[in-house]
Amino acid sequence: MNAPQDDVAVKKAAYEANKLSKRLHRQLGQAIADFNMIEPGDKVMVCVSGGKDSHALLDLLIGRRQRSEVPYELIAVNLDQKQPGFPAHVLPEYLARVDVPFHIQNQDTYSIVKRLVPEGQTMCSLCSRLRRGILYRVARELGATKIALGHHRDDMVVTLMMNMFFGGRLKGMPPKLVSDDGQHVVIRPLAYVAEADLERWAVLREFPIIPCTLCGSQDNLQRVQTKALIHEWERRFPGRIDNIFNAMGRITPSHLMDRNLYPFTTLRSTGLADAQGDKAFDEDEDESAGGSPAVVRVMPAVD
Repeated sequence: MNAPQDDVAVKKAAYEANKLSKRLHRQLGQAIADFNMIEPGDKVMVCVSGGKDSHALLDLLIGRRQRSEVPYELIAVNLDQKQPGFPAHVLPEYLARVDVPFHIQNQDTYSIVKRLVPEGQTMCSLCSRLRRGILYRVARELGATKIALGHHRDDMVVTLMMNMFFGGRLKGMPPKLVSDDGQHVVIRPLAYVAEADLERWAVLREFPIIPCTLCGSQDNLQRVQTKALIHEWERRFPGRIDNIFNAMGRITPSHLMDRNLYPFTTLRSTGLADAQGDKAFDEDEDESAGGSPAVVRVMPAVD
């Protein structure tokens, strides 16, 4: 009796899944093209932690490489840090199943972190530094030319806000950069992708997710608090995350305060009109007219 309704539901689910797939692959490809992330002959080391983001990154890169005319290699790398309860068999079994070269690096950083960080304090900062150094070394040993990380649009916005709120500086998480040791190029191909879409993709693709809670509760992290704040803004004012993200690519140095980026000290009037000149007595354009600011999206909404 319910067969027609079931058929409609199945078709709708398939349609939505296909639309999501097209959007994710398009956004991944656009980010790679915009920032020249992957070049012919590259060997891309994809860091896979077992979370939804790195799973999706590897999955989408595998799909893209199959269709790409640019020849490059992928190798998945997981760092087993020997946290108690870590299911060491999960990722090797999955990576073998998707038929991608992989390397599992075993390194007991968990014991180091537990020994050096006082009880009750957040372990993520030290853990991250140790993990970064190991992954740089592994990339060098494997001959990787690029290191791909699974950070997405929301991560980049949260990092920008954290640096402002807690660090007092205007600094974000770029889609592409040279590593702090100067030896590697790090790329973030998911830069244009919303976290909510990655959550849906993880369910559809049935990734074997390994939770990032093996070290204990991290509810007091500044990142967790900032993320909750931004998502509350988004709930109340849809489009806010997009606007913040787009702002990182639409910077006017003359309207900030960094003397290293703009010659404020030698600035003089020229007598010539300048479209970027300061309209010193205008009201703020944000919501002075009583409405919300227009949402300018990096990626087109058409699927």
